[in-house]
Amino acid sequence: MPLDVARSAFEWLVAGPHPLSVDGCLFPGFPARRVPLSEARDRLLRRRCPQALRDAVWSHLVLLTRTEGAVWVVGAVGVGLPALTSIAATLTARFAADPSDIHAAVLAGFVAELGEIELRRPRIMLRLRWAAYRAGHTALREALDAPVPSGHGFGSATPPPPWGHPDFVLARAVAERAVTAAEAELIGATRLEGVPLADAALACGLSYEAAKKARQRAERRLVAYLRGDAVSREDDVVTRVADTVLLNSATPALRAVGEKRRRVSPRGRDSGVQGCGSAPAAPAHTTTDSPGLPQRSSGSNPGVPRCA
Repeated sequence: MPLDVARSAFEWLVAGPHPLSVDGCLFPGFPARRVPLSEARDRLLRRRCPQALRDAVWSHLVLLTRTEGAVWVVGAVGVGLPALTSIAATLTARFAADPSDIHAAVLAGFVAELGEIELRRPRIMLRLRWAAYRAGHTALREALDAPVPSGHGFGSATPPPPWGHPDFVLARAVAERAVTAAEAELIGATRLEGVPLADAALACGLSYEAAKKARQRAERRLVAYLRGDAVSREDDVVTRVADTVLLNSATPALRAVGEKRRRVSPRGRDSGVQGCGSAPAAPAHTTTDSPGLPQRSSGSNPGVPRCA
């Protein structure tokens, strides 16, 4: 803290065999010898010390700061340090931030006034004290009026990738070659758009089991990608190439199935409100997909969506 530095410098000046001192013969009530500034300060702080003596000593100190330079500036600050410490403590009593700048402003205001104060007027120290207080108060107001920086930990933040809409996640997986575009189309159609795997296999010209295994292999690589693991090398190159060729040739048909499902509204007797709450028909297909992945129960009419 600035005032602590000033105190240390002052204590160094008044220590040793030749401390910074004033001639006591110049001031009535002081001993007729060289009086160290630390002793002079103690005498000025006594309650019975006359105001005239205080003004005489302070006038002498201010003149020395103007004529002798920095050493006497430190000496004057040391003599006035009890008042400066009290001012700084008062101004920063409820200040939550670092008070160093406020303390520095108090000290700077005091030092600046040493070069400007009128010495022929009484109560020199009181006027020096008020100059220090005004400087510190100005610094305090500026600190309180300054905008407060917002903390990053209290707002929403972008989650780590992969994140976002499932379509975007699939697109990033394709871009990073975790899955092919055809495999992403198959996963998106059957997992996200509600196209039954049997319909997707029929549209692709594949058997149900072939489409199922191709999707399982693609989903294993997708899960490894989403977890940040190395893409599984379990599938051999021949199998991956075969899956890609089959699915690439069937991608337009698969998209057509998805578009048709989005456009056509079912009109069966079990659709709409009347179908809500009715017992579902026995499933047309009983399949076991890859573990850990969502399952879809298909009814007698795979085109009819379940009621929410």
